[in-house]
Amino acid sequence: MAKGFPGMGGGNMNNLLKQAQKMQKDMEKNQKELENKEYEASAGGGAITVVVTGKKRLQNVTINPDVVDPDDVEMLQDLVLSAVNAAMQMADEDAEKVMGKLAGGMPGLF
Repeated sequence: MAKGFPGMGGGNMNNLLKQAQKMQKDMEKNQKELENKEYEASAGGGAITVVVTGKKRLQNVTINPDVVDPDDVEMLQDLVLSAVNAAMQMADEDAEKVMGKLAGGMPGLF
């Protein structure tokens, strides 16, 4: 009589467990790599440049002094917001692409 689930040989179950463990290790490795990556985006034709990490932490903001207009602070704020959101979106898309491959393309898993 075969060990494991009815109708499945014990070897099949062992293989399935090994595959699941490998997938988990691959996911953990990819997650760490994604967290250490940096994503750079700019707004206003390069007037504002930001860098965020895969952990979605803002690392750096560079503002071209030529765009600093004390009479139009709102424009500067909008440019910073736009650049940060673009960099965060890049990080999200990269994570979905990398982790989605491991999940077999199942949408909504990550």
